[in-house]
Amino acid sequence: MGSLWALPPVVVFGVLALTIPPTRFLFGPSAVVSAVVGLAYVVVMPRWRYRVHRWEVTEDVVYARSGWLWQKWRVTPLARVQTVDSLRGPVQQAFGLTGVTLTTASTAGAVTIKGLDRAVAERLVDELAQAVRRHGGDAT
Repeated sequence: MGSLWALPPVVVFGVLALTIPPTRFLFGPSAVVSAVVGLAYVVVMPRWRYRVHRWEVTEDVVYARSGWLWQKWRVTPLARVQTVDSLRGPVQQAFGLTGVTLTTASTAGAVTIKGLDRAVAERLVDELAQAVRRHGGDAT
């Protein structure tokens, strides 16, 4: 998935370097630098994301940790959850992934769990919806 972000600058700089000869001194090195940075991103990003992004559901709360450099740990009581949503954009659909969002009345915003396998996300949404109904809180 990281290659979807890393590849376009390399292609654009490469095409510009090949089609506009007077600018090769600028766009050629730019393509190389973009390729090196993009390759580093594609290699490092999945491992780093796996290392820092976590989530867990218990009987009463949902724990979610996210963030690349500044990590945020959210604890959301199921009694406060107003909606449970799933989202699959075109890129996520291509890779069989889904995101799950728990909306509360909190000013901190919704809790989002991204990059779940589609089947896992569907089970999680069903499980959370049932758990929210069981808690029957005021959702505020």
